[in-house]
Amino acid sequence: MLIAHPVVLRKLLARYEALSAVQEPDTETLRDLDDVTYTLCVSTGTRTIDAALGVAQERLARAAAEERTAPMARSAKGVASRRISDAGPTPSSPPSDASAILTA
Repeated sequence: MLIAHPVVLRKLLARYEALSAVQEPDTETLRDLDDVTYTLCVSTGTRTIDAALGVAQERLARAAAEERTAPMARSAKGVASRRISDAGPTPSSPPSDASAILTA
């Protein structure tokens, strides 16, 4: 199943909330509300708006938690890659310069 990007979910939730808050919706507003409801359901793999709202909020909370831990993971990955690159080429590494192949 495809998972909607958190930015998409945030925009859909904001649109749904704005349209739902309209006191006396006209035909166009009701059509837009139906459209965003359908899109939220499809984007979350659910069949009802209540379920879609719950899944969307859960995914946004998970994405926020991942964003908080991502800088630490990227930092650790950067340290590991610097250690590897600082160690120099490995014996099985091909020469990085094409001229070294021609003169060998």
